[in-house]
Amino acid sequence: MKNARITPEVRRKIKQIQIYTRRLLTGSLVGDSRSAIRGSGFEFDQIREYRQGDDIRFIDWNASTRTNSLLVKEYIEERSRTILLCVDISSSVLFGSSSNCKRDLMAEVASVLALVATCGKDRTGLLLFSDEVELYIPPGRGHQHANRIIEFLFCHRSNRKATSLRSVLQRLIKERQRDAIVFLISDFIDDDESFARYLPIAARIYDLVALRCLDRNEKSLPSVGLLTIEDRETGELTTIDTRGGRNNILNDFFATRLAEQDSLFKRYGVELLDISVQSSFVADLVRFFRRRMQY
Repeated sequence: MKNARITPEVRRKIKQIQIYTRRLLTGSLVGDSRSAIRGSGFEFDQIREYRQGDDIRFIDWNASTRTNSLLVKEYIEERSRTILLCVDISSSVLFGSSSNCKRDLMAEVASVLALVATCGKDRTGLLLFSDEVELYIPPGRGHQHANRIIEFLFCHRSNRKATSLRSVLQRLIKERQRDAIVFLISDFIDDDESFARYLPIAARIYDLVALRCLDRNEKSLPSVGLLTIEDRETGELTTIDTRGGRNNILNDFFATRLAEQDSLFKRYGVELLDISVQSSFVADLVRFFRRRMQY
């Protein structure tokens, strides 16, 4: 378990994500996460004429004298929220049938969320997990904090293999961050189904969103004959027949697993967003985040 050196290639990828994401946010309302509450907030908004019922403590006597009318200072109260990014770094996310693997996809997804949250002046934290929580960065704000999160997303290396959604849900329940939205980013390939016992507890504490990141071949295998595959988490080798009826059985298994997960998330009010390794997702993800956070 360590944080690897940032290579020039990784730096270029991070820079591309930053530029593209910020370009999408240019001219938008993201970054203005202030509430409409008027009063003794944190940020000065304007000076306006006094209205009956205004707090006399906010009368601007100097401006009132200059204009010969009673003026008050108006403030806007900032609304800061907490975003927790929980990202799967188990061995199963190293799979990919194209140039990118699922780990790359998850790092990019979490990076975009961290950047948008930063533009919204929200606090962002990070949990990296395999069969245990390997890294926790407490929520913070600012571009420097977001860059630190992004570097860990791309450079942290794990010696662990298995996936334990139960472990990250238990940690979330223990943390009990107030008024937080949690993005659980995983392929959700976990043989231990006990996480279903902890999901409703976490969903009651947090506003929980599941981002399911899969390769297209984990949804439907093409017919390519006999195929030897290796389980990334156990190292076990298996030969499967992807032809004809066998292929239908495998694809039925994939479809059943996804349907069961869909039903589980829906039952406990967890919003689910599917993202594929082979698809372009940044613009859709930014729009989803803005709608979800009501920017």
